Amino acid sequence: MDTNEKRKVIIVTDGDSCAQRSIEKAVLNIGGRCISQSGGNPTPLTGAEIVDLIKIAKYDPVVVMTDDEGNVNTGIGERALKQIMNHPDIEVLGVIAVASNTKEVEGVHVDFSIDADGNMINKAVDKDGNPGFNKVLYGDTVDVLENAGNRPLIIGIGDVGKMNGKDDFRRGAPIITKALKEILNRKGNRLN
Repeated sequence: MDTNEKRKVIIVTDGDSCAQRSIEKAVLNIGGRCISQSGGNPTPLTGAEIVDLIKIAKYDPVVVMTDDEGNVNTGIGERALKQIMNHPDIEVLGVIAVASNTKEVEGVHVDFSIDADGNMINKAVDKDGNPGFNKVLYGDTVDVLENAGNRPLIIGIGDVGKMNGKDDFRRGAPIITKALKEILNRKGNRLN
């Protein structure tokens, strides 16, 4: 891989053990590379540490996890997310913004969402993957996205690996897989 070329990254704003299993399965489904060490609740690595791992990944797209463990303030996951998004060697193809029940967050306007039944909808979703009433998705690790200078494609999704079993890794993690594929369909020409 050309060392001057920006690495192509997709960020998922979830990382607990259930989400991690489904994300790892979904990344296998799309033929990408997953930085499993970024999984955790909260994210155990800094943005700089995640970037170092992205740079040594064998190929793109590289999928990373950021998680705030329900922190309503700018937590570990959001700080890592911001560092990754602002790094000059990284091109963030998209962010999969995960809904949570965290209260008192600003939320983020999504470009669209994928609900628990795998439908693309023009609204946000809740933690169970049910359609909301507008395009604002509420999650604990998404507030920094709303005012990001270089705003990537943002897809809303319910709680990864859960959604009443509809995104279980043993079922092939179909909802998170569809979200990853949709980013690649829209940004995939940049992988060549």
